This record gives sequence, structure tokens and C-alpha cells, in this order.
Amino acid sequence: MTQLSPIAQLNRRHLIAAIGAGGAALLAPRLAFAAAAETDRRFLFIIQRGAADGLSTLAPVGDPAFERTRGILAEDFASAAKIDGMFALHPSLATVGQLYGAKQALFLHATASPYRDRSHFDAQNVLETGGTLPFELKDGWMNRLLALLPGSTRAMAIGPTVPPALRGAIEVPSYGNSALPDANAEMLQRVSQLYAGDPQLHMLWDGAMQARSMAGGDAEKGQDPTALGKLAAKLMSGPDGARVAMVETGGWDTHFNQRGRIAGQLKQLDALIAAFKTGLGAHWDRTMVLVATEFGRTVAVNGTQGTDHGTGSMAMLLGGAVRGGRVMADWPGLAQASLYEGRDLKPTTPIDAAIAGALGSHFQIDPARLLAKAFPGSGGKPLDGLVAV
Repeated sequence: MTQLSPIAQLNRRHLIAAIGAGGAALLAPRLAFAAAAETDRRFLFIIQRGAADGLSTLAPVGDPAFERTRGILAEDFASAAKIDGMFALHPSLATVGQLYGAKQALFLHATASPYRDRSHFDAQNVLETGGTLPFELKDGWMNRLLALLPGSTRAMAIGPTVPPALRGAIEVPSYGNSALPDANAEMLQRVSQLYAGDPQLHMLWDGAMQARSMAGGDAEKGQDPTALGKLAAKLMSGPDGARVAMVETGGWDTHFNQRGRIAGQLKQLDALIAAFKTGLGAHWDRTMVLVATEFGRTVAVNGTQGTDHGTGSMAMLLGGAVRGGRVMADWPGLAQASLYEGRDLKPTTPIDAAIAGALGSHFQIDPARLLAKAFPGSGGKPLDGLVAV
């Protein structure tokens, strides 16, 4: 099942924010909700922690080596309809398939960050910081993106903590469910009075109250994928809401019994996306969603009917702002001689080039400038033609 990352220990100010959100909000210090955002365009990053298998998400059924190399994992695609001459989408991704048919989903296959080893922690750090080596950068590429957007553009981590992609010079709050008991109206009023004279805590408290108001009654259901999608839509819909946000999902490390587990994971992801789209309503037309993972998985199945840590995977761009209905892939093939280090899907498309090209056009920033700012050391060129509006 799709999961949020564990709740970190709360310091004093995080505890105050959590109480202010009725036991649901965890906001970073020194941030208040102030003026409305200057852009009406929205961006949501859904990270798949654990290394999602791109070959079981968008299967290259037209590759001559597919069935032989994937074994039991190919059986999910025996009756799946091809979306083009090469690829078939996993049957669990019904909503994503509909978006593809509506030209609102674009798939990037055989993609990866610059990282080429197989540590989850190092790979996630490279993906989120936008560096070329683990832990060489202290801030995240999404935080550096904010520096290029209008100053009042808000960002939010929809989860219990702020992930590395959003950390940096610009303060970003997090909003997620908590095990703390719900606070009644009298308690909230007393805390408001208590901190009315403290400029810093009063600012934080006001932010917590506004986030609580925007979330409505859905915050306590934040770990359910449908409720999480609805919550993300609420927090990004209003005039004072976030325009840039991130959601963390886990459970993608499928070392054993992958076939059933990946079907469940993808169904949960599909439900999150469906709820987010429905909740946004008309705002969906100016929204872009990125779904990406730290690396892929081995082409061959292991002895426990799972797969091990790999390299190349796939990413999705979804939304009304996407020029979709396409798969972008410089396909390397699954024949033994074509595999990376003889075991993995070879990455041929840098994910940083895709992100910079997509978000640069989406937010009307020079993509080359965005690539240099968000992904220093990339040295490549941003992809173009990814955005419809």
C-alpha cells in the first residue's frame, strides 16, 4: 500500500503547529501563509521511494526479449492493450491510461538521474537534490526552482516532514497526519491568545490555522491514497494555496513476490492521481504532475519472483498542461548485450533534462536557466516539446 514516510520526532515548534492543525499539521518554523501566489500554474512531484520497476509499469511488450527476460512478470501484460507499437501500460493504472488517451500523460522510459550505484539513500538524495553525486548539495532542486518563481509562490510538503527536494533557503511547510489527539475549539482559541504577543510563534500559528482550514476534514486520512490525493488538491486549489508541492509514497522495493505487490502499489498510485485530478477541478488544466523514482530494477527476475536494485526506470508527466499521448524513449533494448552492466535497463534519457524542459516551459522560465539553477553540473540540454499550454 502507498505509504508516507515515518513521522520524525517533534520539536517544540512542530508540536505547536501540530496542535494548531487539530493534530494533523506539521509546519516548518518561520513560515506563515501571506499574500496569494502570483502564478496560477501548479506542480506536484510524487516520489516513489524504494525503486519502482519501470518495466512492470510501462512494459516494452514489443521488445523481442521482453517475455524471455521478464518471466512471470510478463504475465500481467498477456492481455494488456498496447498504447503504441512497443509499450503496454499496467492494467492497474486505469486512470493514468485514461489520461494517456486524453493526451494528458507522457511517459519517459529508460530514464535515470546521474547516479549509477544501487543505494536507495544515495540515489534518493541525488534525485532530490539535483546533484551528480550523493550529498554534494545541501538543498533540493524544488527549493531552487522556487527561487526562479514569483516571490509569493508557495510550496508545501504534503507529509509529516519536509523532504530533501524542498529543503533550502526558502522556508517550506509540511502538512501531514499525526498521532496526536485532535484539539477542540476552546484549546485552539487559548493557544491563539497565548502566542498573540510572540511575533515568530504567532506567525507560525497563523500558518497552521490556515493550513488546517484549507485541509478541512481530510487531514486525518492522509495515508489513504484517495484521501491523500484529495488533501493535496485542497491544499493546492485555493487562492492562498500551494502552487508547488511534493507527496512521498513508499513500498516500491519489490525484492520478492513482485507481481502481486506491484499491482497493488500501482493501483494505490492510480487512486491518488484520480483523487488529485478530481479535487483540482478546473485547475487541472494548468497543472503538471511528475511521478519518478530513484532508480529502476533488474531486468531478470530473481529466485523469489522479485527483482533487485537496477538502474534505468521510467517517469510520468501528467496533467492538463502536458503534451501527452506519447512515450518518449531512446529505447536501448532488453537483449543481454544491450543491458547496463549486463543486468539493468540502460538509461538513455537524463531525468534532469526532462524536468528542466517540462517545468521551464510550464512556469514560463527559460529551461536552460532552470537546468543550470536546479541541476548544477548537469551539462546537458533540457528536453523540449513536453508542455501543451
